[in-house]
Amino acid sequence: MIDDLYSAKLLKLAANLPHLGRLEAPDGTSEKVAKLCGSRIVVDVTLSDGVVSAFAQDVKACALGQASASILGSKVIGADLAELELARQQFSAMLKNGGSPPNGRFSDLAMLAPVKDYPARHASTLLAFEAAVDAVRQATTRTRRAGVA
Repeated sequence: MIDDLYSAKLLKLAANLPHLGRLEAPDGTSEKVAKLCGSRIVVDVTLSDGVVSAFAQDVKACALGQASASILGSKVIGADLAELELARQQFSAMLKNGGSPPNGRFSDLAMLAPVKDYPARHASTLLAFEAAVDAVRQATTRTRRAGVA
């Protein structure tokens, strides 16, 4: 039942998004939009030694997208590209194929497992992680081109 999606814990996450706003001079930025519902997330990141050292997000999304962005924002500092890509892959597999939830720092995404029964909600729920992976990938590429490790 769709009411199972909107638990008090999920709604609390959605209402308390960490790192709202934009960074002044990010190393990478990505904007992602879910075409079906119009949810939109912009992510800015700064890297230090290959890991996220600063993060900001501008979130205009449904409660599910906001909850996902909240989990991302609360755990992303210190993550590298490989960790974010793995979390995104595991999260997507959990939603689309009933796979196991992400492990490690993003294990709280398990609370979004019921979304698997609502395919129309998958895109907005994955949006924050899609944007974060893209922004960190851009930042990683830029720092490599500039000769900064």
